[in-house]
This record gives sequence, structure tokens and C-alpha cells, in this order.
Amino acid sequence: MTDAHVGLAGQLTRLPQRQVLSDDVYETVKGLIMDSVVEPGTRLNIDALTRELGISQTPIRESLARLESDGLVIKEPLRGYRVSSRLTRAEFEDLFEFRLHVEPWAAGRAAERAGPEDLARLKDEMLSYTDVPDRPAYESYRAMAAHDQRFHDLVLELAGNETARLSFARTHCHLHLFRLYYGGGIATKALREHKAVVTAVRKGDPEDAAAAMRSHIEASRARLRPIFDQE
Repeated sequence: MTDAHVGLAGQLTRLPQRQVLSDDVYETVKGLIMDSVVEPGTRLNIDALTRELGISQTPIRESLARLESDGLVIKEPLRGYRVSSRLTRAEFEDLFEFRLHVEPWAAGRAAERAGPEDLARLKDEMLSYTDVPDRPAYESYRAMAAHDQRFHDLVLELAGNETARLSFARTHCHLHLFRLYYGGGIATKALREHKAVVTAVRKGDPEDAAAAMRSHIEASRARLRPIFDQE
């Protein structure tokens, strides 16, 4: 394992004083992890990050706590933080099995329960992101990842089961799946599949909505599975 002051040498850009909010630090360090500039197992030394970024320890500690909640870093007693491993193949398959149980059901329930305002929110979210990321880097895919998370969370919200929604949120699945791979037109395909889900939910057809969501999740799994074959 490497410490941050070794593994991040030359990779960090000092943040201007006006940007020393924890959100900026959080996104900076998250981007380094997502782009594998900082590899799994790397120890993140708070003092080294303070020197590299030219800021105080407080926003760094806040950011590392958020990254721990995301599952991107792990806090070890008396040792500090280290970057977590990427999903294993078994974890990947478990995650998609969970999604296939929960999300098609949620889309079907949303089709049954959603009122006009709910449907308008769903359509607005679908239309809120129409760009195509221009390069395989987290900075380019960050807005897509955020939209993806909001879209799936909204479907679960409209299903009306807060326990299912919170259970899904705790997986941080979109963050960890994008960490595996982004590129190759996956954003365009996912957005097209989102549109099919929205169309079915807005029609009020539970079976079609569930089928559209199932098709989307299965397609997403098929796009990412080859990553493990290449390792």
C-alpha cells in the first residue's frame, strides 16, 4: 500500500481559497479514486492531503467521512483511511440480483401510484440530462452518474416504500458501477432505456413498467460483465 503523499505526488491541484468547501475537496478526492489515479489500497494521509491541497484538515476530514459513507474509502482503527477495493465479480452479481428483485417491482408500483405531479417530476428528471460524456473520465461522467442516481431513486420514491428506497440508496450502486467502467456509449444506451421506463410508468401500465426496468438493469449488467472477463 502507498500513502497519499507518495501515491498522489504530482496528481493533486491546490484548491484556491474560495473553493475550500468540503464539497470541493470531496469531489476532488472522489475524482482521483474514480479515475484510479489513487488505486485501491492506497492510504490517504490527512496531513499529506492538507499539504497537497493547501487547505486545513477540517474539510478533508469531512470529505473522507463522506467518502467512507459512499464506500469509496475505509476507516481503519489507528491506521486512518484507505481506498476501498472495486466490486468483485461476486459483489457485482449480488448487486444486480438485488436490483432485479427491487427495481422492476418499484417501477410497477410507480405506474400504479404516481399522480400527475409525480409523473411530471419523472419526466423532468429524464429531460434534465441529455448530454453525452465526451471522454472516459469521471469529470465527464459526473453529471451522468448523478442523474442516474436521481432517476432510480425517484422511481423508488414513487413506489412508496421508504424501506426499499433506503436499502437501495445504501448500496451507492451507480457510483460503484461507474467506478468499474465508463465509456463506450453506455450513457447513451442508459438514457434510451430510462426513456422506455418513463414512457411505461406514465402510461400507468405496471407490467410494462416492470418489464422496461428489468430490461434496463439486465442490459446494464450485460454491458459491464465483460470487464471481469478481461481481468
